[in-house]
Amino acid sequence: MLSLILMPIGRYRSFRGGNTVWPFRKKETREQTVENSMGDLLLQALIGTTVITKSEAMNIPTVSACVELISNTVASLPILLYQDNGGKVIEIKDKRVDLLNDDTEDTLDGVQFKKALVTDYLLDGNGYAFINRNRNEVKSIHYVDDRYVTINMNVDPIFKRYDFFVNGKQYRDFEFIKITRKTKDGVTGKGIIEENNKILSVAYNALVFEDLLNKTGGNKKGFLKSQSRLSPEAIEMLKQAWNNLYKNNTETVVVLNNGVEFQEASQSSVELQLNENKQTNSSQISNLFLVPAPILNGTANDETYNNWIKICILPILTAIETALNKDLLLPSEKNKSFYFAFDTKDLMKGDIEKRFRAYEIASKNGFMQTDEIRYREDLPPLGLNFIKLGLQDVLYDPVTKTIYTPNTNKTAEMSNPDTTLEGGEENANRDSRKSSTS
Repeated sequence: MLSLILMPIGRYRSFRGGNTVWPFRKKETREQTVENSMGDLLLQALIGTTVITKSEAMNIPTVSACVELISNTVASLPILLYQDNGGKVIEIKDKRVDLLNDDTEDTLDGVQFKKALVTDYLLDGNGYAFINRNRNEVKSIHYVDDRYVTINMNVDPIFKRYDFFVNGKQYRDFEFIKITRKTKDGVTGKGIIEENNKILSVAYNALVFEDLLNKTGGNKKGFLKSQSRLSPEAIEMLKQAWNNLYKNNTETVVVLNNGVEFQEASQSSVELQLNENKQTNSSQISNLFLVPAPILNGTANDETYNNWIKICILPILTAIETALNKDLLLPSEKNKSFYFAFDTKDLMKGDIEKRFRAYEIASKNGFMQTDEIRYREDLPPLGLNFIKLGLQDVLYDPVTKTIYTPNTNKTAEMSNPDTTLEGGEENANRDSRKSSTS
């Protein structure tokens, strides 16, 4: 609202100590200020220390878009359980995989569960989930909002111990999955809101300021200067008239009596360069989340997309995988080289041409079978359990040190030069006869 400052001109007598100064006439400006309800929000954001909340941060379009994009990308990837058995990786069928990907046996499904964890991880720095066990069997997994979690940490900086308290009830540390960002104790992290509160506060208050500009019709703040003292009735009438003007209603004209002037005390949205500042803030917030602008607006090429996956998504996947391996595996399973991992092939599932070209290369070079490709595309198998071998290739077995030539169906030994030439001399002679004839 308008700061109403009335400036009457009066007279006064001045005395110094006990000595009387001859009275003289002198003009003095006396200011009577009415507090303005619409303060300079942008200035408050710059000098204030208030930490904005998660809901306020999510009102910022760029923050909401980045969190939505990252959390959706991670939540769409399935988590699988593997075992490294002497260099041979085996996929393990386990109930915990179904809990993480499909039904958590809680109110959230697998996608919502991962999405909630990633959102808390980014904004608050902490993502927590309770593991409901019956002996060694995991019955269900429950997402827990970090607002309800309190950590009781010991004071030893080396041998750190802690317990969880949820609504006053105590739990042990191994009963929770803990995904933390920029942590130094493994249980409490630092989110983007706490780490970059200043820029988020500026962006949020810019939105509030813009909303107030719309409500007030974009009218500038200012004060009134009066050459003479106004009566209380005149002041109230002016205040009411300015309230109606800044309410952006039908009354848009204020009539000033003789001797009353309006003095601007603020800048317009154009003068403040709000649009340019919004674009700058949006770019800076995108950098905080490691999300390039082309990713947000859908114009990214393959190189930009792949770089974004490497620098933004993969570190989050690694943090979740490490937390699952630490808290969801039994000690005996850790000793047997069990581990959880995301199936990242779905990250490239949108580019069907590139995906099918990769399948073609894998099939031609013999390290993927037709049914394996169909399985990755969620298609039923055809029973074609064979690997293509080209007749033009020569196959070498490094164990037996033998060479097999499918075209001639002959086997040779690398250590025997005579045997090596077997089946090859005839071809060499045939080639020499052809060259002499020509």
